[in-house]
Amino acid sequence: MASLRSLARPISTRTGARRSRAAAQRVLPLFVLGLGLVGMPTLLVAHGGLTRLERLQSEKKTVQIEISRLNKRMTELRADARALRGNPSAVERSARDELGLVRRTEFVFHFQPAEQR
Repeated sequence: MASLRSLARPISTRTGARRSRAAAQRVLPLFVLGLGLVGMPTLLVAHGGLTRLERLQSEKKTVQIEISRLNKRMTELRADARALRGNPSAVERSARDELGLVRRTEFVFHFQPAEQR
């Protein structure tokens, strides 16, 4: 009669193998924990870890302030664009103030200060 063989890993019934596996299961997590306890402070101190962290936090704060300033400016520009789209007098005021345009029927007088005469 032919015997059937399993392709799976054979189950070890030796007590020595069980003990070594149990020891490995206890030691491995402790090794990883020890590596973390030693490695983390080393990473923080080496290569300017803490100073780099402080510099990046400062840079993040500066960028957040810049973003809030730009968001405020963007809101103002959107309000100006909305006013220009719907209000002809706002368009005329903008053309006069920013572009220096005048109507054909208007005269422009340029006055010089008294010191330059």
